[in-house]
Amino acid sequence: MITDTQIERWLREDIGHHDVSNEVPGETVGRLVAKESGVVAGLEAAAAVFDYLDVSVTDRIEDGTDVDAGDELLRVIGPARSVFRGERIAVNLAGHASGIATRTHEAVENARTESDDVAIAATRKTTPGLRGLEKRAVVAGGGDTHRLDLSHMAMVKDNHIAEMGLENAIAHFREQTSFVTKIDVEVEDVADAPRAAEAGADIVLLDNMTPEETRAAVGELAEYESVLAEASGGITIEDIPAYAATGVDVISMGALTHSAPSLDLSFRTGQ
Repeated sequence: MITDTQIERWLREDIGHHDVSNEVPGETVGRLVAKESGVVAGLEAAAAVFDYLDVSVTDRIEDGTDVDAGDELLRVIGPARSVFRGERIAVNLAGHASGIATRTHEAVENARTESDDVAIAATRKTTPGLRGLEKRAVVAGGGDTHRLDLSHMAMVKDNHIAEMGLENAIAHFREQTSFVTKIDVEVEDVADAPRAAEAGADIVLLDNMTPEETRAAVGELAEYESVLAEASGGITIEDIPAYAATGVDVISMGALTHSAPSLDLSFRTGQ
C-alpha cells in the first residue's frame, strides 16, 4: 500500500524548494501512454500520486494487462499545476514497475517451455523504499513474491552455516521460529541437499549450481516429498528453460527486480 508519507517524500524530492516549471494556470487532461509493448504495473501507485494532489483519475487499466505501443494506461483531469507536478513521479513509478512485470512475464513464459509447474520468484534484492511496488509488479507479471521481509521466512544462508554448521544452524533457527514459519536452507553442493532436508529444511535452495548439478540435487531430494527444491544464484532469462527442465519447484531471481529495464512510457496533456 502506498502511503501519503511516501508520496510526500517523492514530491519533495522532485519539486524542491522553488517550483517554477509547473506553475501552469487552468485545468488539463493528462494521459499515461505506452511507447512500447509490455505488461503494465505500478498504476495503483501512479494513481495514488494524482489522488494526493487532488487530481481525478478518470480511467485506469488493471495491473498485469498486456499493452502495445500507443495504448492509454491512465487518464486524469485536474488543475494543470497539480497534473504537471505528479506527471514525472507517476511515469517513473509505472515505468519501473512495468519493466519488472514485463521481465517477470518473459521469465515465466521461458519457464513454461519446459515446465507448467515451476514458480518464478523474486528475491529481497529490491530498491530501498520501493519493495512493495516491485513485489506487486512481480505478481502482475505472473511471478511469486518469495519472502517479503526477514520475518516472512527463515533463511539459513552460507554465513550461518559457516558459523554454526549445517545441522546446527537449521536446529538453531527451528527453535526460534513459529510452527507456521518455513525454513529455507541454502546449499552449494549436491551432497548437502539431502543433509539439509534430513535436518528439517522445508525448502532447499540450490545456490549457484549448474543445471546438471541442480538436476542431480533434485534427484537426491526425491524421497523427501514435502521438501521443495529452489534454484537460485546468477540465473538469467536465457538460462530459465534449462533450470525449469531439472524438476525444481522454484526458480528465484534477483534480476527480476534489480536489473529489469523500465518500460518506456509517456505522459501527454491536453485532449
